Parts: sequence; C-alpha cells; structure tokens
Amino acid sequence: MTEEPSAQPLLQIALRVEQDIFVIRQRGREVAAVVGLEHQDQVRIATALSEVARDLLRTAGGADVSFHVDAGADGRFHLRADLAPVSPLPDDRYQPQSGAVSRLVDTLSVSTVEGVTVVRMSRRVPANAPMPTPERFAEFRTELGRTAPGSALDELTVQNGQLISALDEVRSQRDELAVLNEELAETNRGVLALYNQLTEELEETNRGVVALYAELDEKSAQLRAASESKSRFLANVSHELRAPVTAIIGLGRLLTDSASDPLTDEQGRQVDLIRSSAADLLNLVNELLDLAKAESGRIEPDVTEVDLRPLFGQLRGTLRALATRPEVELVVEELTGPALLRTDEVLLGQVLRNLLHNGLKFTERGEVRLRASQHGDRWQFEVSDTGPGIAPELHDRIFEEFYQIPGATRVGGTGLGLPYARRLVTLLGGSLELTSAAGEGSTFTVSLPTGGA
Repeated sequence: MTEEPSAQPLLQIALRVEQDIFVIRQRGREVAAVVGLEHQDQVRIATALSEVARDLLRTAGGADVSFHVDAGADGRFHLRADLAPVSPLPDDRYQPQSGAVSRLVDTLSVSTVEGVTVVRMSRRVPANAPMPTPERFAEFRTELGRTAPGSALDELTVQNGQLISALDEVRSQRDELAVLNEELAETNRGVLALYNQLTEELEETNRGVVALYAELDEKSAQLRAASESKSRFLANVSHELRAPVTAIIGLGRLLTDSASDPLTDEQGRQVDLIRSSAADLLNLVNELLDLAKAESGRIEPDVTEVDLRPLFGQLRGTLRALATRPEVELVVEELTGPALLRTDEVLLGQVLRNLLHNGLKFTERGEVRLRASQHGDRWQFEVSDTGPGIAPELHDRIFEEFYQIPGATRVGGTGLGLPYARRLVTLLGGSLELTSAAGEGSTFTVSLPTGGA
C-alpha cells in the first residue's frame, strides 16, 4: 500500500506504564469507530494495538502512539497507527508478534521514517464510510477530544462483553449441533451408540472452548494465545471427528451390502439418510483439517507436468452429479490442442472443484461454467455462474475464514472453502480474484504461471 501520511495525527498517546496499554486499546477502538470501521474491525485493531504496545513497553520501555488516515493505492482509505519506541529496539531483526497480530490487521511492519524506527499497522476503512476531508478530520479530532480515557476496569469490562458475545455464538452453534444429533439418533439404534460417543466428544470440546474463553475473560493479557491456538484446535478436533464419522459411513455401507440381511424400503431410506448426513459431516471435517494443514505450512506442492484435458474430464464427471437442479447446467469447456503447465495436479483440482461446487450451491437457474486459456506465460481458469452475485463491498470479506454472506441466499457450510482455495492458489504461485456485482452473477479467476511456482 502506498500512502501519504496525513499532515496532523487524529490522536497521539504516550505509552510509559502498564496502565497506558488499556488507554491505548480503548482510544484505538474509539478512533476506529469515529473513522467508520465496523465493530469487528474495531476490536481487531484495538487488540493488535494492545499486544504490540505490551511488547514495546517490555522491550523498549515505551513508545509514542499516533493515529492517521491515509489514501491507499487501491482507492480505499486506511486507518494507520504508528508506535515509535522511546529507546532503540533490541536489534534489526526485531519483529512484532506478527504470527497472531498480523491476522488482526491488513498490514503490520517495522520501518524507519525520517531516521526513527516505527512499528506500523493499518486497517482498511469500509467503502461506505464518509469520505475523509479536512473538515471531517477536524470533526474527528473534536469528537475524540470530547471523550476521556476510561479506567483499566472499564476497558476490561468492554473486553469481557466482547468475549461473552463470542461465547454466545459458540453456545448457539452447540445448540444447532445438538438438534442435528437428535435427528440422527432417531434413525437407527445400532448407530446410536457411536453417535452418542461423537456427541460426548463434541460436548467435551465445547467445554474446553468455554474454559478457554473464561480464562481469556479473566486475563485480557493472554488474548494473543487464543489466536495462536486456533490452528492446533482445528487439527485436533478434525482428527478426533474423522474416526467416528468414518465408522458411521462404514456401518451404513455394511447395512446396504448385498451380503447382509435385506432391508425394508423404509429402513433403506433411513440408512441412506444416515450415510448422506455422515458424508456431509465428513466433508466439513475435511475442510477444517485442510485449513489447519495450510495454516501450519504442512502442504508442499508436488510440481509435475500436468495435462489439463484429462483433469477437466475428471471434473466434468465427478461434479455432474452435484448439479441436481434441472434449471442449472454445469459446463466444463473442452480444451483444444496441447494444454500443459507445471503445477500440482491434486491441489489445482481441489481449487477448481471447490469453485465449481461453490457456484452450484448458490446458483438457482442458468449455468456454472469452467473455461481455461493461456496468455503468454500464464494460464487463466475462469469459473463463472449466473447466481445472485456479490456486492463489491463484500469481495474481500468472502475470503475471510468462517465468513458467509448474509441474506436469503445463504446456504450450509463452514465458510472455509474460498479462504482455503486462495491459500492453495498462493502456494502454487498464482492469484485468485473475484469479479461480481449484486444480481449479475460471479466470476472467479485463477491465474497460474505456466512454468510452475
């Protein structure tokens, strides 16, 4: 992001003692609210500020904190926070706690501005926020000047409220899962024992999450630990869920095997329901496990010479069964002539399958189409649909983990498919972009180098 710093900061704060960390967090949230950031983004940048401030207080004895609004090269405005240490940092290799903090902001870096080392972070201002002008800057400063920093207890109370909201969401998800458990339990007594075991494991996991959030509620200084534990949690829970779900699928297959006692029509329908529900649950578990692997860096691309024609044939055959609506046509265009590139065939297949499946879920009539073309030293894969489309202000949000577009078109899922697809494309040395507008369908474009990453 290229930026022109605003002439005068919106607000300046001195960090010298532990109490100042709470003031910086509170005022950072207030500045974010004044310039128009959404509530979740206000919490994110305030959390990032408190973590970096704590680190600088420990390593450099404090810092001077200032807030600015900059115009970026992307045409959007950005809220920027600069933390200038009051004494030299330990060494040139100093890095803020970027593993967790960098997930909370759009940019996080250590740079030198006019001979002064500065820890800098920024977050994009929503496109629908009021246009920052000199008059608006004056209003911002006036509004911030009318408020006084609260006490540490006040700030802890606000943080507690945020954590309670997160707990309510976890409880809501647990309640929805309990309803699903009850429906599955009615299908077959033989599956009930295995299902109860799965339910107990999930409830134990939920209790662990609640305990973690309770600890965070009491110790606001450990907020960074929650983000770092996410990847481990996803991997562990996914591995624990795979075994009982796979067992359910295996038992369902045995019940319908020709060597087993014949089932009545109603029993056959119930067993098919068991197998279908278990397969859906296994797909969700696999998405969580894939995301955990990508985040931990355990996916290594196996780059080989790939012929796209048989790959497109496999996609055409495997996904045709998912196009269950007669009003929706799945089109995988034929490739003429040589269609070769060096990449990981399995990972590329996962990306394209994910995008096609996503289009089939959201398209009620029309078509979902996959086409590919070579442009110089790059291949472009376009997956387009005639679905409801996505408003421009949500283009960045749909690539965030667990985010789903609100509204009547929302369908089931974890909200991990698109973030995982973008991670895989990045591993392959390419990019994944979205072109869409509300009511005009969507086109996802994957661009990969012909010679591999």
